[in-house]
Amino acid sequence: MESLDALGLAPTTLLKWLLAAAVLAWAAWVYNRLVRLRNEIANAFAQIDVQLKRRYDLVPNLVEVARKYLQHERATLEAVTAARNTARAAADRAKQAPADPGLIGALAAADGVLGGALGRLMAVAEAYPELKADKTMRELSEELTHTENRVAFARQAFNDAVLDHNNAVQHFPSLIVARLTGFRPAAMLESTASDEERRAPRVQF
Repeated sequence: MESLDALGLAPTTLLKWLLAAAVLAWAAWVYNRLVRLRNEIANAFAQIDVQLKRRYDLVPNLVEVARKYLQHERATLEAVTAARNTARAAADRAKQAPADPGLIGALAAADGVLGGALGRLMAVAEAYPELKADKTMRELSEELTHTENRVAFARQAFNDAVLDHNNAVQHFPSLIVARLTGFRPAAMLESTASDEERRAPRVQF
Protein backbone atom coordinates (compact mmCIF):
# COMPACT_ATOMS: atom_id res chain seq x y z
CA MET A 1 0.00 0.00 0.00
CA GLU A 2 2.89 2.32 0.85
CA SER A 3 4.31 1.93 -2.68
CA LEU A 4 0.93 2.84 -4.24
CA ASP A 5 0.67 5.84 -1.98
CA ALA A 6 4.19 6.84 -2.96
CA LEU A 7 3.07 6.84 -6.60
CA GLY A 8 0.01 8.82 -5.72
CA LEU A 9 -2.33 5.95 -6.74
CA ALA A 10 -5.13 4.74 -4.55
CA PRO A 11 -6.11 1.06 -4.94
CA THR A 12 -9.40 2.01 -6.59
CA THR A 13 -7.61 4.28 -9.08
CA LEU A 14 -5.19 1.52 -10.00
CA LEU A 15 -8.08 -0.88 -10.49
CA LYS A 16 -9.76 1.58 -12.84
CA TRP A 17 -6.59 1.94 -14.89
CA LEU A 18 -6.16 -1.83 -15.11
CA LEU A 19 -9.79 -2.23 -16.13
CA ALA A 20 -9.45 0.49 -18.80
CA ALA A 21 -6.29 -1.15 -20.14
CA ALA A 22 -8.06 -4.52 -20.32
CA VAL A 23 -11.01 -3.02 -22.20
CA LEU A 24 -8.71 -1.26 -24.66
CA ALA A 25 -6.73 -4.46 -25.24
CA TRP A 26 -9.95 -6.40 -25.84
CA ALA A 27 -11.28 -3.70 -28.21
CA ALA A 28 -8.02 -3.75 -30.17
CA TRP A 29 -8.22 -7.55 -30.45
CA VAL A 30 -11.83 -7.40 -31.67
CA TYR A 31 -11.01 -4.66 -34.18
CA ASN A 32 -8.06 -6.61 -35.59
CA ARG A 33 -10.25 -9.70 -35.87
CA LEU A 34 -12.91 -7.73 -37.75
CA VAL A 35 -10.28 -6.41 -40.15
CA ARG A 36 -9.00 -9.94 -40.73
CA LEU A 37 -12.49 -11.26 -41.41
CA ARG A 38 -13.20 -8.41 -43.82
CA ASN A 39 -9.95 -9.18 -45.63
CA GLU A 40 -11.00 -12.83 -45.87
CA ILE A 41 -14.17 -11.68 -47.65
CA ALA A 42 -12.03 -9.75 -50.13
CA ASN A 43 -9.77 -12.75 -50.66
CA ALA A 44 -12.75 -15.07 -51.20
CA PHE A 45 -14.29 -12.64 -53.66
CA ALA A 46 -11.01 -12.55 -55.58
CA GLN A 47 -11.48 -16.26 -56.28
CA ILE A 48 -15.02 -15.61 -57.54
CA ASP A 49 -13.71 -12.76 -59.67
CA VAL A 50 -11.25 -15.07 -61.43
CA GLN A 51 -14.04 -17.44 -62.44
CA LEU A 52 -16.47 -14.66 -63.34
CA LYS A 53 -13.90 -13.11 -65.67
CA ARG A 54 -13.40 -16.49 -67.30
CA ARG A 55 -17.16 -16.74 -67.81
CA TYR A 56 -17.36 -13.21 -69.21
CA ASP A 57 -14.50 -13.99 -71.61
CA LEU A 58 -16.27 -17.12 -72.86
CA VAL A 59 -19.59 -15.41 -73.59
CA PRO A 60 -18.42 -13.26 -76.56
CA ASN A 61 -16.88 -16.36 -78.18
CA LEU A 62 -20.13 -18.25 -77.66
CA VAL A 63 -22.13 -15.41 -79.22
CA GLU A 64 -19.75 -15.15 -82.17
CA VAL A 65 -20.07 -18.84 -82.99
CA ALA A 66 -23.84 -18.72 -82.61
CA ARG A 67 -24.06 -15.63 -84.82
CA LYS A 68 -23.04 -17.70 -87.86
CA TYR A 69 -26.14 -19.85 -87.48
CA LEU A 70 -28.66 -17.55 -85.79
CA GLN A 71 -29.00 -14.88 -88.45
CA HIS A 72 -32.61 -14.20 -87.47
CA GLU A 73 -32.00 -14.09 -83.72
CA ARG A 74 -30.16 -10.79 -83.52
CA ALA A 75 -32.17 -9.56 -80.54
CA THR A 76 -31.29 -12.68 -78.54
CA LEU A 77 -27.57 -12.32 -79.28
CA GLU A 78 -27.60 -8.62 -78.47
CA ALA A 79 -29.37 -9.30 -75.18
CA VAL A 80 -26.64 -11.78 -74.18
CA THR A 81 -23.89 -9.31 -75.08
CA ALA A 82 -25.54 -6.45 -73.21
CA ALA A 83 -26.16 -8.60 -70.14
CA ARG A 84 -22.56 -9.80 -70.19
CA ASN A 85 -21.23 -6.24 -70.30
CA THR A 86 -23.50 -5.14 -67.46
CA ALA A 87 -22.52 -8.12 -65.32
CA ARG A 88 -18.83 -7.55 -65.93
CA ALA A 89 -19.15 -3.89 -64.90
CA ALA A 90 -21.02 -4.94 -61.75
CA ALA A 91 -18.27 -7.44 -60.91
CA ASP A 92 -15.59 -4.77 -61.35
CA ARG A 93 -17.45 -2.48 -58.94
CA ALA A 94 -18.01 -5.27 -56.40
CA LYS A 95 -14.31 -6.11 -56.48
CA GLN A 96 -13.53 -2.67 -55.06
CA ALA A 97 -15.66 -3.31 -51.94
CA PRO A 98 -16.81 -6.94 -51.69
CA ALA A 99 -18.19 -6.36 -48.19
CA ASP A 100 -20.63 -3.75 -49.54
CA PRO A 101 -24.14 -5.31 -49.60
CA GLY A 102 -25.33 -2.94 -52.32
CA LEU A 103 -22.54 -3.84 -54.73
CA ILE A 104 -22.90 -7.58 -54.10
CA GLY A 105 -26.67 -7.34 -54.58
CA ALA A 106 -26.16 -5.49 -57.87
CA LEU A 107 -23.74 -8.18 -59.04
CA ALA A 108 -26.17 -10.97 -58.19
CA ALA A 109 -28.95 -9.18 -60.08
CA ALA A 110 -26.77 -8.50 -63.13
CA ASP A 111 -25.51 -12.08 -63.25
CA GLY A 112 -29.09 -13.30 -62.94
CA VAL A 113 -29.98 -11.30 -66.05
CA LEU A 114 -26.97 -12.76 -67.85
CA GLY A 115 -28.00 -16.27 -66.83
CA GLY A 116 -31.50 -15.68 -68.15
CA ALA A 117 -30.14 -14.34 -71.46
CA LEU A 118 -27.84 -17.35 -71.85
CA GLY A 119 -30.75 -19.66 -71.04
CA ARG A 120 -32.83 -18.10 -73.81
CA LEU A 121 -29.91 -18.42 -76.23
CA MET A 122 -29.58 -22.12 -75.45
CA ALA A 123 -33.33 -22.59 -75.87
CA VAL A 124 -33.22 -20.94 -79.30
CA ALA A 125 -30.18 -23.02 -80.27
CA GLU A 126 -32.24 -26.20 -79.86
CA ALA A 127 -33.92 -25.41 -83.17
CA TYR A 128 -30.61 -25.23 -85.08
CA PRO A 129 -29.04 -28.69 -85.61
CA GLU A 130 -26.00 -27.18 -87.36
CA LEU A 131 -25.23 -25.06 -84.34
CA LYS A 132 -25.63 -27.99 -81.98
CA ALA A 133 -23.21 -29.97 -84.14
CA ASP A 134 -20.57 -27.21 -84.23
CA LYS A 135 -17.40 -28.46 -82.50
CA THR A 136 -16.39 -25.04 -81.21
CA MET A 137 -19.86 -24.48 -79.78
CA ARG A 138 -19.69 -27.82 -77.98
CA GLU A 139 -16.30 -26.99 -76.51
CA LEU A 140 -17.39 -23.51 -75.40
CA SER A 141 -20.56 -24.90 -73.86
CA GLU A 142 -18.60 -27.50 -71.90
CA GLU A 143 -16.07 -24.90 -70.73
CA LEU A 144 -18.90 -22.60 -69.67
CA THR A 145 -20.48 -25.42 -67.67
CA HIS A 146 -17.16 -26.17 -65.93
CA THR A 147 -16.72 -22.49 -65.17
CA GLU A 148 -20.21 -22.27 -63.69
CA ASN A 149 -19.30 -25.14 -61.36
CA ARG A 150 -16.14 -23.35 -60.27
CA VAL A 151 -18.14 -20.17 -59.68
CA ALA A 152 -20.50 -22.16 -57.44
CA PHE A 153 -17.62 -23.49 -55.33
CA ALA A 154 -16.01 -20.05 -55.06
CA ARG A 155 -19.37 -18.52 -54.15
CA GLN A 156 -19.78 -21.00 -51.30
CA ALA A 157 -16.34 -20.09 -49.91
CA PHE A 158 -17.25 -16.41 -50.18
CA ASN A 159 -20.54 -16.93 -48.37
CA ASP A 160 -18.74 -18.85 -45.59
CA ALA A 161 -16.38 -15.89 -45.13
CA VAL A 162 -19.34 -13.49 -45.06
CA LEU A 163 -21.08 -15.63 -42.42
CA ASP A 164 -18.00 -15.55 -40.15
CA HIS A 165 -17.73 -11.79 -40.61
CA ASN A 166 -21.41 -11.18 -39.91
CA ASN A 167 -21.35 -13.33 -36.79
CA ALA A 168 -18.50 -11.21 -35.42
CA VAL A 169 -20.24 -7.97 -36.38
CA GLN A 170 -23.63 -8.91 -34.97
CA HIS A 171 -22.82 -10.89 -31.83
CA PHE A 172 -22.53 -9.22 -28.45
CA PRO A 173 -20.19 -7.84 -27.19
CA SER A 174 -18.09 -7.53 -30.37
CA LEU A 175 -20.95 -5.65 -32.06
CA ILE A 176 -20.09 -2.67 -29.80
CA VAL A 177 -16.64 -2.35 -31.38
CA ALA A 178 -18.08 -3.05 -34.84
CA ARG A 179 -20.60 -0.24 -34.59
CA LEU A 180 -18.10 2.22 -33.15
CA THR A 181 -15.58 1.51 -35.93
CA GLY A 182 -18.00 1.39 -38.86
CA PHE A 183 -18.18 -2.35 -39.55
CA ARG A 184 -21.51 -3.45 -41.01
CA PRO A 185 -22.92 -6.85 -42.02
CA ALA A 186 -21.87 -7.96 -45.50
CA ALA A 187 -24.18 -9.60 -48.04
CA MET A 188 -23.91 -13.16 -49.25
CA LEU A 189 -23.74 -13.72 -52.99
CA GLU A 190 -26.83 -15.69 -53.81
CA SER A 191 -27.01 -18.05 -56.75
CA THR A 192 -27.03 -16.04 -59.95
CA ALA A 193 -29.18 -18.58 -61.81
CA SER A 194 -32.55 -17.01 -62.52
CA ASP A 195 -35.83 -18.90 -62.46
CA GLU A 196 -36.00 -18.46 -66.23
CA GLU A 197 -32.56 -19.95 -66.66
CA ARG A 198 -33.43 -22.95 -64.52
CA ARG A 199 -36.56 -23.57 -66.58
CA ALA A 200 -34.85 -23.11 -69.95
CA PRO A 201 -33.94 -26.32 -71.80
CA ARG A 202 -30.25 -27.06 -72.02
CA VAL A 203 -28.59 -27.74 -75.35
CA GLN A 204 -27.01 -31.16 -75.27
CA PHE A 205 -23.97 -30.66 -77.47
